[in-house]
Amino acid sequence: MPASADRTPPEAAVRSGAEPEVIVRTEGRAGYLTLNRPRALNALTHPMVLRMTEALDAWRDDPAVEVVVIDGAGERGLCAGGDIRAIHADAVAGGTASVGFWRDEYRLNALIARYPKPYVALMDGIVMGGGVGVSAHGSVRIVTERSRVAMPETGIGFVPDVGGTYLLALAPGELGTHLALTGTPVGAADALLTGLADHHVPADRLPALKSELATRPVHEVLERHVTTAPCGELAAARDWIDTCYAADTVEEIIERLTDSGVPEAKDTATVLLTRSPTALKAALAALRRARALDSLETALNMEFRLSCAALRSPDLAEGIRAQVIDKDRDPHWTPATLAEVTPQATASWFAPHPSGELALTPPAG
Repeated sequence: MPASADRTPPEAAVRSGAEPEVIVRTEGRAGYLTLNRPRALNALTHPMVLRMTEALDAWRDDPAVEVVVIDGAGERGLCAGGDIRAIHADAVAGGTASVGFWRDEYRLNALIARYPKPYVALMDGIVMGGGVGVSAHGSVRIVTERSRVAMPETGIGFVPDVGGTYLLALAPGELGTHLALTGTPVGAADALLTGLADHHVPADRLPALKSELATRPVHEVLERHVTTAPCGELAAARDWIDTCYAADTVEEIIERLTDSGVPEAKDTATVLLTRSPTALKAALAALRRARALDSLETALNMEFRLSCAALRSPDLAEGIRAQVIDKDRDPHWTPATLAEVTPQATASWFAPHPSGELALTPPAG
């Protein structure tokens, strides 16, 4: 059956004279969302978040749409995260536009996690930050041999958000702590091991899988295409990761990594020393707190506070400048060392934002 225009929600995010940033269509039993900023690695803008929310709200009560599928335009990946150039401009200007973006983005993440219909995320290629938020909360998460999944926020003076603290806190042992602090990208097998994905499908089978979902139930389509993922790296590193990251402070984690006698662990300590000291301490505190939280919504409420605090911190603008704007890869963090980041400074990141709370609540029951 061809795309059905009468079941496609009204357009909310179309740039004048250009293709929409999110292509929304239906075919057969499926609703399709395609993130459509391939030159920007499909980075999320605020209008894209609103458009996705609009479509999902409409399809939720549409009996003709039985499954939702999300993918990204182009060959490089599903989504590289939020539009951090826009966030940088906001941070430099002392604005609050990013606060509104995060408020709607995190609500979208919660909507995806509680969606009553199968939500199939094709996590091919680069899937980072906000890209994890629109995929890894879905009910069917598919990775390929090309997948590179990461929460790289500490490298720009930020912390894992979009529910990332909740997802990583659920990973086996201390794997989530390792990924949260280092921002290390993982492939298909390691995404499966850490609970960020459910199935591996070879990339060249995705077009057929996507098409078949318009006419067949999800479980039948998966049976036709799921294969074993190529070997990963994290399983073999569990011993040193679990031992080193069980420490109570970032300083002790780095000390354990350095003294472990394992070359990979020592290299990891070097990586951590390049990250924002403030972001590292806030991220570790958030991961530890997330382990005790009772729902994704509660974690998103916490992350909203953290994101708002990061916007007021000099490290966010500096980190984006160094990594994305000037690309000198030489950020100058404030404070510059872990020793200078006091427990009081870290605790302040968890305080409510003056604009109000996100105030998400999990469904009753």
